[in-house]
Amino acid sequence: MTRKFNHVAVLLGGQSAEREVSLISGSQCADALEGEGYRVTRIDVDSDLPAQLIELKPDVCFNALHGKGGEDGRVQGILETLNIPYTHSGVLASALAMDKAKAKLILADAGIPVTDHLIVPRLEAAKAHVMTPPYVVKPVDEGSSVGVYIVREDHVHPPQALTSSDWHFAEDVMVERYIAGRELTCAVMGDRPLGVTEIAPAKGLSFYDYDAKYTEGGSIHVCPAEISPNIYELILKLSVRAHKVLGCRGVSRADFRFDDRPEGTGELICLEVNTQPGMTQTSLVPELASHSGLTFGELVRWIVEDASCNR
Repeated sequence: MTRKFNHVAVLLGGQSAEREVSLISGSQCADALEGEGYRVTRIDVDSDLPAQLIELKPDVCFNALHGKGGEDGRVQGILETLNIPYTHSGVLASALAMDKAKAKLILADAGIPVTDHLIVPRLEAAKAHVMTPPYVVKPVDEGSSVGVYIVREDHVHPPQALTSSDWHFAEDVMVERYIAGRELTCAVMGDRPLGVTEIAPAKGLSFYDYDAKYTEGGSIHVCPAEISPNIYELILKLSVRAHKVLGCRGVSRADFRFDDRPEGTGELICLEVNTQPGMTQTSLVPELASHSGLTFGELVRWIVEDASCNR
């Protein structure tokens, strides 16, 4: 790939609930970019970002932020205003994918299967079951399984953590029907699917939560996923379609549930699309890229050289 850029500002950290993961992702991406010969400046993002970028004048920004502020269109808007090329998805796609309810409407309209859901105030969801268990409660605009609760059939009451004074997510939550079975994910790079991985939480963890995602040994990845060829191919196609209909750019990752239990429904459901997938040593996109023959350095170089404005 011909190099367009030399000086890369890696945006990392930020103030979201996923700050610690972003620091690790950004640091590893910055190290890899330096290994690829780029001049790299690391920026721990705060409210001074516009002034820092105006003074620094980088050729391009590598967005390694996760969560609010970095994944929802806000930092993308700043970069568009400053006319600095940047990686991953643009303002609209980022905002849509981060809002789980809006994203589901778009995915369903494109023929991508999604599960039933309700949007309710968190305190209402805490009073009594608003949906017959099992179901999942999650913030409408967070990632990395932050603030997610699974309510099983034997749970008499909804999760009372929803009433906590420490709750710092949106006041409305999404309550969606729980889909049993396998957790599957597919990365898309440009318009190319990289493959499908099955994820299982390590022993002692109840589901693929924040700890399972970002703790060494917290999850088991089977890459490529050991599923039937027709389901594997269907996930590849649905992931590319989801990437396109949401308007994603660069790299994205679509997450699925597949109920292939003997007593199961056979449902394949798309849970969400991540426009800023994790890039840590336990992350799925680098693993899938490696399965496709790309080193970590080659992956981050492609992401940088794909950068632009008006995304």
